[in-house]
Amino acid sequence: MIDRGELFQIKRDIEGCIGEKVQLRANKGRKKSFIREGVLENTYPSIFVVKFENAYDNTRRVSYSYTDVLTKAVELVVYKDDKQIQVC
Repeated sequence: MIDRGELFQIKRDIEGCIGEKVQLRANKGRKKSFIREGVLENTYPSIFVVKFENAYDNTRRVSYSYTDVLTKAVELVVYKDDKQIQVC
């Protein structure tokens, strides 16, 4: 069972990192994963948004739920001044 206290703590930790550079690792199933660097753009009551830019000047925004972080389907590493400060 998912504990609401843990979800609230994850949400609060992520809200404190808005605007920071993050490295996101998302499991796509069948031993496939997606690793990208972007900026934590915004948080909402049940999701957060990460903005990725690629070499072709395209911007892509991807949203994930806090439950994804809790179940380890998504891992966030937050960087500040090129130093790792937090792992979610």
